[in-house]
Amino acid sequence: MKILEGKTALVTGGSRGIGKAIAIAFAETGANVAFSDLAYDDQTKDLEKELASYGVKAKGYASDASSFADSEHLVKEVVNEFGSIDILVNNAGITRDTLIMRMTEEMWDDVLRINLKSAFNLTKAAQRYMLKQRQGSIINMSSVVGIGGNAGQANYAASKAGMIGFTKSVAQEIGARNVRVNAIAPGFIETEMTARLPEDVKKQWAEQIPLKRAGQPEDVANMAIFLASDMSSYVTGQVFTVCGGMNK
Repeated sequence: MKILEGKTALVTGGSRGIGKAIAIAFAETGANVAFSDLAYDDQTKDLEKELASYGVKAKGYASDASSFADSEHLVKEVVNEFGSIDILVNNAGITRDTLIMRMTEEMWDDVLRINLKSAFNLTKAAQRYMLKQRQGSIINMSSVVGIGGNAGQANYAASKAGMIGFTKSVAQEIGARNVRVNAIAPGFIETEMTARLPEDVKKQWAEQIPLKRAGQPEDVANMAIFLASDMSSYVTGQVFTVCGGMNK
């Protein structure tokens, strides 16, 4: 039996990067997978086919995670289509990097709304069903930047630090119903987002990492499998860094 067989997962921001890697890893280990992004496009359709090739049910949705109404509707659609929701991965996020002296109100608001408010929106919608089931796993995507900060990322760091506080608080609220809430804090992971960085910057980052390399989205996905599965049945309210030993 595959470790996530019989479970249904919803991954926000699931069409690319870390979210996509998690969606694929979940399908490989037997979970039915719903995933969302802002648009339903060719990338969405391709991922649906890839996930279904593992013999599981898979469906992509166009939904704005930062919208409370969209999030409520999405979760209802997933439950209607799949019958349950056992795993929620709050992965939707953006960056709008610049020094605070140049940061606009819009840059601050956009990052906090998309990165942090989205977790509130989806968690509030999904926990209703998880509490009735008396089981569930919520995985929130934080960052080492939310732990140690980073110059030029005050908005991003605030959103990811907020994710940690949110995780620990909700874990205390709903643990009695066997619903677990944990956070993953990735370090420097090679994704479409980091691919835009100059090569010398990427090399400089890698030199600061004890394992001397950037992480892969699959490294984060492996942690997500653990937290989504019954192997972590006595783990809640925790933050797991996946960072190659970055000193943050």
